[in-house]
Amino acid sequence: MAQHTRTTTVIQGYLDELAGLQGDSPAAPVVRELLGRAAARLQALCGTLLFRSYPRLTRPPLNLQTEEMLGSVVERLIKALREARPGTVRQFFHMANQHMRWELNDLARRLDEQTRVVPMPHEVAALAESSASQLSLVARRLFEAIDALREEEREVFSLIRLQGLNRSEVAEVLGVSVPTVQRRLSRALIQLSQSVGDLRPISEASVRE
Repeated sequence: MAQHTRTTTVIQGYLDELAGLQGDSPAAPVVRELLGRAAARLQALCGTLLFRSYPRLTRPPLNLQTEEMLGSVVERLIKALREARPGTVRQFFHMANQHMRWELNDLARRLDEQTRVVPMPHEVAALAESSASQLSLVARRLFEAIDALREEEREVFSLIRLQGLNRSEVAEVLGVSVPTVQRRLSRALIQLSQSVGDLRPISEASVRE
């Protein structure tokens, strides 16, 4: 908890410095320091998202690893932060979450296109369609459902289920009570169960206490 608080405070300091830049002041050094300090948390988030929701990308032919994904996401964030100025740690990690999902969706889409182009025996093609493509469909539908949540519910769900924070940490980041976090998480889980329950049950059992 103390380490989380220190990291959050330092990241907020860099965001404040970035927001305070005037005119042609170079933002690149501040952005590098910001991403360097956030790297450990970003890497953990990349790994969670990759192996939990897109495991097929970790297998041949892509063999995607967390470090590779982190590099691509950092490149996206460097470009995004040339114009965007998230004012809070909460907004910064919301932006990071978006770019992680976009990166993985782009990779999954390109993999699907390559699979369709390469000639394969009928039996192999049928197997690929029934496994990898279905997994891609599940991941896409799940993240579409997450994006459709109300802002408050989506934020709490992302912080707990994707970033791995517990309820107390989320309450501190958002400036609300733990019971409020729990109510928002419960509403998110109910809506997601209704949206994608036919694909995969959404269970709260794995949420950290």
